[in-house]
Amino acid sequence: MNLPNKITVSRIILAIIILIMLVIPWHSLGVDWASYDSMFGFELDSPLSLKYIVTGFLFLVASLTDRIDGQIARKRNMVTDLGKMLDAIADKILVNGVIIILAYDHIIPLLVPVVIITRDIITDTCKMVSGNKGKVVAASWTGKVKTAFMMTGVTLAFFGNLPFELVHFDFTGICLIVATVLSLVSGCQYYFNTMKLLKEK
Repeated sequence: MNLPNKITVSRIILAIIILIMLVIPWHSLGVDWASYDSMFGFELDSPLSLKYIVTGFLFLVASLTDRIDGQIARKRNMVTDLGKMLDAIADKILVNGVIIILAYDHIIPLLVPVVIITRDIITDTCKMVSGNKGKVVAASWTGKVKTAFMMTGVTLAFFGNLPFELVHFDFTGICLIVATVLSLVSGCQYYFNTMKLLKEK
């Protein structure tokens, strides 16, 4: 297993750790995470739990490894089918798992995981169908921009929208709205491009 794949596997492990930390009923185990009502002398609209701060840092590290393994693989010509598969698995576990839990905890709107996961099902199906035909549909720029806004929004959600919360500016919500809209757009683009490609003789 080459270096990029090892980094991807570490992201999968880190993603699983994050999910476990988020779903464990800590209170039932007698563990009470510290909660903060203010930061840097500013009152927060809602308390920020240390649990989300810790998992937020882990999520940020895991997100950064996504860029690192891809850059190394392309720079050293280490792109492999195994790496592509592991990368897709890591992304789905990390992002989809986290947004489901954050929605369940009422940290982000429920609509976000519904749209994102539905979009993933559509695009993955299109990839499978086009792949079986020996054809490939190129990823659109909207999908890449969507990912950037999604990762930013989810990271900020872990940290209670800080530092923007200090000036009462909901940048987290804006990022998640943009990411959700772009998910719909990129999903539709992928579907129609796949249909167009399959109709070509």
